[in-house]
Parts: sequence; C-alpha cells; structure tokens
Amino acid sequence: MRGDLPVGKGHRERLRPGTGARPLPLAGRRILVTRPRAQSDEICERLQKLGAQSFSAPTIRILGPRAGGPLDRALRQIDWYDWVIVTSANGVGACLDRARALGIDLAAARVRWAAIGPATSAALREAGISIGMTPSQYLTGAIARELRGVVGQRVLLPRTDAAPPNLARALRARGAVVDEVTAYRTVLAPARVGLRVRRLISGRRVDTVLFTSASTVRGLVRLLGRNRRALTGLTIACIGPVTAAAVIEAGLQPDAVAKEHTIDGLIRALVKTDVKTNATGGRHGANGAPH
Repeated sequence: MRGDLPVGKGHRERLRPGTGARPLPLAGRRILVTRPRAQSDEICERLQKLGAQSFSAPTIRILGPRAGGPLDRALRQIDWYDWVIVTSANGVGACLDRARALGIDLAAARVRWAAIGPATSAALREAGISIGMTPSQYLTGAIARELRGVVGQRVLLPRTDAAPPNLARALRARGAVVDEVTAYRTVLAPARVGLRVRRLISGRRVDTVLFTSASTVRGLVRLLGRNRRALTGLTIACIGPVTAAAVIEAGLQPDAVAKEHTIDGLIRALVKTDVKTNATGGRHGANGAPH
C-alpha cells in the first residue's frame, strides 16, 4: 500500500519466524520512507520483513530528459568520450531510455564506464555494460580522486539537474575535459504529500524518517515548510554524509548515518539506532546517549 497507509504490519510482539522468542530487529518501528515511488517498494518490503511498519511518502519525483536535448547529443557521439561516469541508477536508466529511443547500443560503445555504488553498477550490468571503474567509497569525491590518467580525457557526466558541481570541478582540476549534462530532473512531490506527512507526524504514526539522498531531504523540508521542526521529534537516518549534510543544512540533526552508503548500510545503521525518547516515550539512542 502507499500514501498514509502502512506497508506491512510491524508490531513489537512480532517474532522471528520459527523461534517463538526473539523479536525482529525493527519490531514496533514506524518508518517514513521518502524515496521516489518507483524506488520505495524494495526498502518498504525489507523493513516489513524486519518487523517495521513502513509508510511511503515520496518527497521528490524523477522526470526523464526531453527528446533532442543535451543528453541525446552526447549519446549520439558516445564514442568520442573516454569515460562516462554515472552516479545513480536513475542516471543509468535515463541514458538507457534515451539510447533505445535513438537506436544506440550503449553496450557496444567503446567508451569506458565508471559507476558509484552497487545499485548503479547493477543497473549497468543488467544492460550488458562492462564497468571500468568503481571507487573505494560510494562518493563522488572518491571517484574524482581515484579515476586514473584523467589528464586530457573526455568525460561525460549524465546527472540530475539538482546535482552539485563538485564532481565536474574536481575532474577539471585534474585535467579532464568534462561534459556535464542533465540526464533526469528532480522535482518536488505534490503538496498533498506534505499534508500526508504532517498528518502522520502529528498523529504520532511514525517515529523514524529515512533519507536516501540530499534531494529527498530538501523535498521533505520544502513540503513541510514552517512545520519542518516537527522532524526534530523523529529519529533521522541518512544513507551517507552528503545526505546527512543536507539534514544539518536544514537545521536538523541526523541520528544515524550509514557507514556503507547503500540501502543495506542504511538498514544496518537503523537497526543499531533506537527511536528518540520524545517520539515514543522510550529509550535513548543505541549508543547510550540521548539524541
């Protein structure tokens, strides 16, 4: 289910199947998932299996690029580039969609591909595209530092229109020739999502909010407007430091930041972090300190 209805029926009394004793690690948690709708199913299902009750409230929408735009022009000359760096599965999907529309086989192109994170890599592999490089950390800064021999190399960066310019700047500083094009657009979800979230928070139906990108943070903050301070009563979990920085920029405090910047890492961090006292009347955080 979606909207303000729960996905799953997590309760504190839910037990691990077959044990009859040990509770599931997220039993009783009520978690707000802010990912775009097409990407929320997997994480909601995983949270449910761990005993949580999950609520989907997509704070942003992903829109593809217009036909005949900069991405089309870049794809038509894909063999001119030495590298394509993709930083999200959304970027991969946009490239594949436009390439199909143009009759271009990206798997046969001579260009090398670099990918940040397992989801991005998996999207490339599913399309039959070999990966020439992945960074040691799932961060744009890591790929900018670790991509070798970039002097004079022609690099295509297909990204969201909301992406910060840091990666392109860092590559240019190292001597690369960089084309940064909009592969997809990130837009704010409808206002009704903000109304739904306010209802969930004011009714104490959620105790935790998950952010999987800086865009989801900014989306929720804009949707809530003056009501953003209500988020201080919730446990805030972030997929990585860039997302956590967006939370801090919004005047809030992240309670859990994944060490591995993946959905797996985010769930592991969440399991280790208790809900805030003022969200449920329960305990302090898992590290023994009050949040």
